Amino acid sequence: MKPKKPRRSRIRELQEEVEFYKLVFDNIHSGAVITDAEGIITHFNTPYARFLGIDPRSQIGRHCTEVMEDSRMHVVARTGMAEINQTHRIKGQDMVVQRIPIKKNGEVVAVFGQIMFQDVRSAAKLAGRLAELEARVAMYEEELIHLGNTRYTFDHIIGESPEVRQLKKEALRVVDNRFPILITGERGTGKELLARAIHHAGSRRAFPFVRIDCARIPPDIMESDLFGHEEGAGEGARRDTRPGKFEMASGGTVFLDEIGKLPLDMQPKLLRVLEEQEFEYAGGSAPTRIDFRLIAATSQNLESMMARRRFRKDLYYRLNVIYLHVPPLRERREDIVPIAEHLLEQLKERSFFPQVHLSRAARRILSAYDWPGNVRELYNVLERAVGTLESDTIRPSDLPYYIQQGRQARRVGPGTIRAVQARAEKEAIVRALEKSDYNKSRAAEMLGIHRTLLYKKLKKYGLPLKSPHRSGP
Repeated sequence: MKPKKPRRSRIRELQEEVEFYKLVFDNIHSGAVITDAEGIITHFNTPYARFLGIDPRSQIGRHCTEVMEDSRMHVVARTGMAEINQTHRIKGQDMVVQRIPIKKNGEVVAVFGQIMFQDVRSAAKLAGRLAELEARVAMYEEELIHLGNTRYTFDHIIGESPEVRQLKKEALRVVDNRFPILITGERGTGKELLARAIHHAGSRRAFPFVRIDCARIPPDIMESDLFGHEEGAGEGARRDTRPGKFEMASGGTVFLDEIGKLPLDMQPKLLRVLEEQEFEYAGGSAPTRIDFRLIAATSQNLESMMARRRFRKDLYYRLNVIYLHVPPLRERREDIVPIAEHLLEQLKERSFFPQVHLSRAARRILSAYDWPGNVRELYNVLERAVGTLESDTIRPSDLPYYIQQGRQARRVGPGTIRAVQARAEKEAIVRALEKSDYNKSRAAEMLGIHRTLLYKKLKKYGLPLKSPHRSGP
C-alpha cells in the first residue's frame, strides 16, 4: 500500500496544475472567455483582452453583456445549446465564434466562448480553400463518371484506314511533350476522344483532364469559369475565392473544345496563360502559377477566321504547335462498318438481344452514305435502329429512309469509291491552287481545310508546291 503524499505536496501540485491551465488559457492564439451559468465572467484570456484593449483581470465578476457586444454567452447557458462557428460583429469586424456549454450531471455549470480567427478574412480564406477542394472533388467525381463511360485509349479509336493509322502514329509521338496541340475536324469525328487518348497515354494521366466547351459557356461568365474569381478588396473586406477550370486542371490537361467560339476579348487572356503559364482570378490582381498542357479542337477554319479578324493570329500560332486532323467518315469509308460494330457493342445492353448484327445489305448502305454528322450521326442512326428491332439483325428496312436513298445515289462498284473520291479531291486542290496563284493559305481557305492538311494532301497526290508554269526560284 502506497503511503499518502503530505497535504502540502498535494496543494503544491494543485497550484502547479492550476498555473499550467492558466498558461494554456492565456496562450491560446484566439480569444477565449468563460462564464458561469448566470453569464458572469470567470476567466478572460490575454489575447482577447488585448484585442478589445482592456485589462483581463478587471473583467472577472462582470456580466458578459457588459464586456462584449451583443454577447450570447448567457443565452447558451440558459438553453444549453452550443453555437458553433457563428458570425459575431466585434469592434466593427465580423468574427467567427463558438459558444459551448459546459455541463456537469446534465446541468450547465459554465460556458466556454472562443474567437476562432483574428477576423473573418481568415475564415474567408479557409472557406475559399474549402470551396476549391469541393470544386476539385466535384470535378474528380465527374472524371470518374467519364472513366466509366468514355473510351480513353488509342485502342478505342476504331479504324484501320491509312488515315487513321497515320493519325494514331502522329498522336502517339507527342503524348509526353508539353507543347500545345490543335486538333481539327468536322463535328462528330471524335476530336475529344483523340484528346483524351493523348492525355491518358502520357505522363499526365494521373492528373485531371478538364474539358471546356467554348461554344456553351456564356461570354459574361467565361472569364470566371476559366480562371476563377476573387470577390472583395481592401482592408477588412471579405474575400471569396473560387477556382476556375484551369486551376482545377493543375498538373493535367485542359481541353478547349470549339476554340473558334472563344470570344475575342478572351483570346489575349488565354494567350498570356499559354505563354507565361500563369493567370489572374477575375477581380484579382496577383498572378497564380499553373502547370498544364493545352489541347484545343475546332470544327471551324481558323485561318479563314483570322482573315476576317475573328481570331487572333498570335493565339493561332501559339496553339498550332502540333497539328492533328481527324478525317471525316466519307474520307475513310472502310472504317464505317468497324465503327458501327463497335457502337453496336456499346448499344447491345439497351437491346432485347444479347448481340446485334448488321446484315450484308445494311453494311453496304452504311458504307455508301456520306455521314455529314460523322460518328455522332452514325451512333444516332444505330441507336434508333436498335430501339425498334424485331430481331437481332439490322436490315435496310431498319435504317432511316434518307440513309437508304444515300445508297441509291451512290451505285459504284466495290473498290471504286476511294478512287472517285481521290480524283475529285485532287482536282479540287489543283483548281484552288491555280485560282489562288499557288498561295497555300488562300487555297486552304477556299477548300475549307487547314493549311497543314493541304501540305499533306499535296504530298499524297504528288502535286507541286509552286506553279509548274512559273519560272525562276
